[in-house]
Amino acid sequence: MDTFEDEAGARLAARIRLEREGRGWSLADLAARSGVGKATISKIERGDASPTAGVLVRLAAAFDLTLAGLLVRAEAGADRLIRASDQAIWRDPDTGYLRRQVFLRPDHPLEIVEVTMPPGKSALLPAASYAFVRQVVWLAEGELVVSDPDGRHVLAAGDCLGFGPPADVTISNESDAPARYVVALTRS
Repeated sequence: MDTFEDEAGARLAARIRLEREGRGWSLADLAARSGVGKATISKIERGDASPTAGVLVRLAAAFDLTLAGLLVRAEAGADRLIRASDQAIWRDPDTGYLRRQVFLRPDHPLEIVEVTMPPGKSALLPAASYAFVRQVVWLAEGELVVSDPDGRHVLAAGDCLGFGPPADVTISNESDAPARYVVALTRS
């Protein structure tokens, strides 16, 4: 992991602790609300463990935030112009997928995220990750499979899929090349 990712991880750990303490919650309170173990939360807050996307989604949902909302709170500033070099980047330690927060401001209803999913990898998005948002996935490059209760949706470059009612969703790259996709979401 490079220095930029190390610094972003430290800011994220501090933000999780701040969100928890700001609500007057103990580690046990956050564990009960998120379904993430107390020991895991403690390790994350101390910077001893890097959380997976699934864990971050559950923590964010416990705070009534989207994953993007939690990540942007960990970063400073809310400028209208967000240069590529200033966009928050996070890498999932389990899958290696790279998530770039392209646009998110507290005063704007739209969030835009770019994700690069490595070949042969997948990520589970629990229903809680979009219980209070509407989102679409637009595949820019590669191939992607989105599995939800309605079935298995195979996307090719240029395809777009709107998410239905909150349910567990798995996003997979079953190909041998990276898949790059954009997620656009608004609060519902």
